[in-house]
Amino acid sequence: MQEARRIRDCGVQEGRTELTAPPTPSLTDSYFEQRDALARFLRARLGGSADVEDLLQDLYLKVSRVEPGTDIREPRAFLYKLASNLLMDRRRASLRGAARDGAWRDATQVAGLTEDIDDAPSAEAVVAGRERLAALIAAVETLPRKTAAIFRMHKFDGLSYAEVAVRLEISRSSVEKHMMEALKLLAARTPP
Repeated sequence: MQEARRIRDCGVQEGRTELTAPPTPSLTDSYFEQRDALARFLRARLGGSADVEDLLQDLYLKVSRVEPGTDIREPRAFLYKLASNLLMDRRRASLRGAARDGAWRDATQVAGLTEDIDDAPSAEAVVAGRERLAALIAAVETLPRKTAAIFRMHKFDGLSYAEVAVRLEISRSSVEKHMMEALKLLAARTPP
């Protein structure tokens, strides 16, 4: 009796000698299991770019189009290979676009149809920016001493709220309160 139960539990039906394999997860199931790891994989290759979510969506679309009965022995390896291929496709498209834009720029400049676009800001924009910066610095000087110090550390020195809190030996919430106060006062004291 126990032998029959053990055989039944292994997937063999009474009177039959064939074994049934345990159900294998679908490729989309594997995708969802590996999604976070795939995101880290893509982010490491893109430098934390916002394109990671787009690539994950493209990967899902490719995975969802694979026929359900397709035998994929290593779904994880297959997913990473698809992700690598998507990265290469994106890189090639970027290079083709840059080459196409460069060729268009060269062709139109030779023909004298357009001027090259200057990325530098105009003199007026530079002067206006300097004036806004001077007004901001003057307004920071009018803030309470501790609030001004916290504002400078965060905005000018690039420290996070947590780093400022550690440096000044205060809580992070105190840093947040000082920053909110600073931003409110500076918005009122500087031109838009």
